[in-house]
Order: sequence, then structure tokens, then C-alpha cells
Amino acid sequence: MKPTIVIIGAGSAQFTRELLGDILSFPELQSIRVVLHDIDAQRLKTAEAIARATAHAAGADPEVFATTDRRCALEGADYVINVIQVGGFDGIMKDLTIPEKYGLHQTVGDTLGVGGIFRGLRNFPVLDQIAEDMTAVCPDAWLLNYTNPMAINVTYLAAIAPKLKVLGLCHSVHWTMHDLCELIGVPLDEVNYWSAGVNHQAWVLHWERNGQNLYPLLDERIAADPELTRHVRMDMYRRLGYYPSESSKHGCEYVPWYLRHPDEVERLNITVGAHISITEERMAELKALSDELENSGSLAIDTSSTEYAPQVIHSLETGTPRVIAANVINDGLITNLPNGLAVEVPTVIDALGAHPIKVGDLPAQCAALNRSFLGPVDLTVRAALDRDPRLIRAAAMVDPNTAASLTVDQIWSLCNDLTVAHEALLPESLRTPITL
Repeated sequence: MKPTIVIIGAGSAQFTRELLGDILSFPELQSIRVVLHDIDAQRLKTAEAIARATAHAAGADPEVFATTDRRCALEGADYVINVIQVGGFDGIMKDLTIPEKYGLHQTVGDTLGVGGIFRGLRNFPVLDQIAEDMTAVCPDAWLLNYTNPMAINVTYLAAIAPKLKVLGLCHSVHWTMHDLCELIGVPLDEVNYWSAGVNHQAWVLHWERNGQNLYPLLDERIAADPELTRHVRMDMYRRLGYYPSESSKHGCEYVPWYLRHPDEVERLNITVGAHISITEERMAELKALSDELENSGSLAIDTSSTEYAPQVIHSLETGTPRVIAANVINDGLITNLPNGLAVEVPTVIDALGAHPIKVGDLPAQCAALNRSFLGPVDLTVRAALDRDPRLIRAAAMVDPNTAASLTVDQIWSLCNDLTVAHEALLPESLRTPITL
């Protein structure tokens, strides 16, 4: 029986194209059933056309079905890939521009900080519905989550639907290693590496070729080109001793040291508010794809994304073993981070399922930074579970960048403004502003 792969939020058509390009590049997966779901009928229509054109370019013959009815889409699913963006471009704009009025700078605002907190809160009602539908019509399916904020979403899903099989997937570790190897001139396929931590703030703990530690080659490369030090992740590596898994653009948001200081922003080439232009570019890419299809009726296959979801599906279907970086609930996997919250660890995927590997203790300085990351994660999830809007404010108060940039009164006022701005999309119990 052919496996059924459902993409929730398929209107993110460029990402849908990349996922399908990778999936259909495997001969064993060229006759799958693909179900596309989105609440935007026009974007869904574009996604369906892209899916069919991608299949044609790949020489594959999948069954493609598109629907705006989520429960119908999930009926009989084997794999559910979640790429929703609740609130869309308007939500992103509010997450970035409203804090900016208070002097709180963000670059992306989708993972931590007030942007990540309120994006997570917007996701929760939809995650509730997805979990309810999956429990009813495909309880044995794998939920492969790409939607940010990753750690918040995976932690929340584990709390509301502990029986669902959830993996959080992100390409940050792969591209970190790709770029590091390129920087020192060593082929990626010749190295072994090991990373762990939390999503967007994991650490390259081991990086070797033929038993040789490659960190000294990186140190030599930095010494030869001091301009490399003008980036956040290089600055963090030199001070902490382990290279972080997320780009400088993202990584600067999760610590208190950089964004509040104009001289640091300049020194480290940080672009504040970059995600607005990036999102505009993605919207332009979608239109270009739509125009290309309309004008030529064809679309070249894209198999360059190297996303984890296609690899996970292939391994589970064929038994081909792989090790990926996956986000799962900490249950003694990283022993100096709190249990019950999402962590990112090496995970073996094979025909029997997903097997997260116990890492043990992280280096003390890395664990300390991860714990400051997980404080807002824990409190954001607890705010929804306990129906306590004060915990939203507490999450913002302990967020590293927010706490370094604003007073507590400003934080509360900002959270009230964001609550009003996103009111209709938030959990009902969290829609009321709070004054002291």
C-alpha cells in the first residue's frame, strides 16, 4: 500500500516544492499519495499545480489531492508535515514592528523573544486542532513539524497529545556543518560530527575527519582572516569554545549581549528587522513560481534542499538507517537541561522508528545558555496549559534579549499591545491585556 504524505500549510509553495523534489527523488517514493492542505484556496491551487509540475519533472507518478478540509486531508495519513504560518505576513510584521517602537530589536522574531512567544501562542489553537484530528483519523501517523517556534511547538504538542509521534525538524545543523566544512576546505561527506542543545542554539560538540579534530583548522582559518570574527556565531564560538548551530542573523536574538548595543550591531554586521525583507522576497518567489507555471506549464525539479523530512520518510519506509538532528522531548537525553522540554539531539531513524541518542551533559557554558533559552519556552507553554496570561509576561521577562533591552513595565505594556494586535488568533483565555 502506498504511503500517504500530508502537507499542512502547503500554500508555502516554495517549501512544498523543495520537500516534494527531495521526496520524489527517491525511487521508492515516486508512487506515493500526496495530500496538500491550506486554508487559503488560491495558494492551495498554486501549490497543487507546483506539486504536479514537480512530479512530472521528476518522472514520478504520485497521486496528488488538495483540499481546504484539514480532517479530510488527514484521513489515513502516514506522515503529516506541518509548515503552517498562523497569521501570515501580517503576523510577522506585528511581531517585529510593535516591539521596535519600544526599542526592542529583533532580526527574525520566530523562535524566541516576544516574536517567538506570540508566534507560539498563535500556533497553539491550530496545533490543538491538528492533534485532535490526527488522534481521530490517523493516530499512528508521524507528525513532522517544521513550524517555528520549534522548541515551543514540540513542547506544547507533547503536553497536549503525548501519544502522537512527533519529530521537530530543522535544517540548521546540516547547513552549519556544510558551511563550516566549506570554510576550512574539507568535504562534508568525509567528516563525522555530533551536535546537541536546543533548536537554533545547538552546539557542535565533535567535528572530525579520520579521527582528527577539525576545530584547530577553523582556528587557523579565523586567524588568517580576522574579518570572520565580525559575525555573531564566530564571536560566540571564540568565547564559549563550541560553534553554535544557527546563523548569526538568528543567533543574536537568543542572547542578551548584542542587539541592545548599537556598536555591537555594527561590529558584528547584524541586520535588524531582516525578516521583513526576507518574507517579502519569499512572497515574490511564490508569484514568480506561479507565473512560471502559467507561462510554460512546466517546472524544473529542485532536489537541492536536503531537508530531513524526506530522509525520515525514506528511512521509515525502506529501513535505510540515518542519523539526523531531531527535536524531541528531553527525557534524560541531555542530563544538564530540564526534562519535559524540547531538545535537539542526534537521532537514528530506521524501519522501527526514531531513536534519540543520549548525549549526557553538555559543556557547562553551553548548558547554561540553553537553560536561559528554555525558560521562555517553558513559560509560554505553561501560559496556555494553565490559562494564565501572567505567564506570557513572565516568559518575556526572562527572555535574554527582551530582559536586556526593556524595563519590566515596558515588557508588560508591550505584551499588552501584542495581545491586542493578535487577539483573534490567541488562545481564548489569553486574549485579555493585564494591568498592575
